[in-house]
Amino acid sequence: MSSVATATRKTARKAKGDGHLRRAEILEAAERIFVAEGYEGATIRRIADEVGVSSTALYMHFQDKACILREIVDATLSQLLERNTEIAARPLDPVVRTRMMLDSYMHWGLEHPNAYQLVYCAPQVTSADEAPGRTSDLSHDCYEAFAGVVREVAAAGRLRTGGADSAAQSMWMACHGVVALLITRPSFDFADREELMRVTLDGMLHGLVID
Repeated sequence: MSSVATATRKTARKAKGDGHLRRAEILEAAERIFVAEGYEGATIRRIADEVGVSSTALYMHFQDKACILREIVDATLSQLLERNTEIAARPLDPVVRTRMMLDSYMHWGLEHPNAYQLVYCAPQVTSADEAPGRTSDLSHDCYEAFAGVVREVAAAGRLRTGGADSAAQSMWMACHGVVALLITRPSFDFADREELMRVTLDGMLHGLVID
């Protein structure tokens, strides 16, 4: 590395008097790097350089990069769970709530493309300080909040085909496909996003639900 490059990186580092390192900075930088370079391609040093601190300073907050990834995933799933729980509790027809939850899911994914890819598109990893229980519970609770509303639709005899779980999972998978393709294939000439999401929901619900 040239002396100029070295000096530039040292200048970019946060001075000790700049205050404590915020975890949010690390998480935001790591989220970008994990998506751009892949989990295996990302390193603690690369993340630290992006934030402008030393690797040693970063290790004071996270034991390894798997811990960073897990915190990003947990924060993202917590937000989805909050949305699902709020919609599920509304005093509305279950078909209306089902549509609202799926629409919210797709918009949530498109609002947070990097985090979405890490949660639903990237392979799972293990950590030296592994504590997968919370992540697993959050993921399960997100699904159950949605599936519970679809079960209300099924209990009312309004499903044309399949059971509550197959209906819930097929709708979730279809919406995931919309989000994942819009995020990962930005150069494709897709139709208007809002129209795509509306047509997807119309097609699924008209095909699955008896009015």
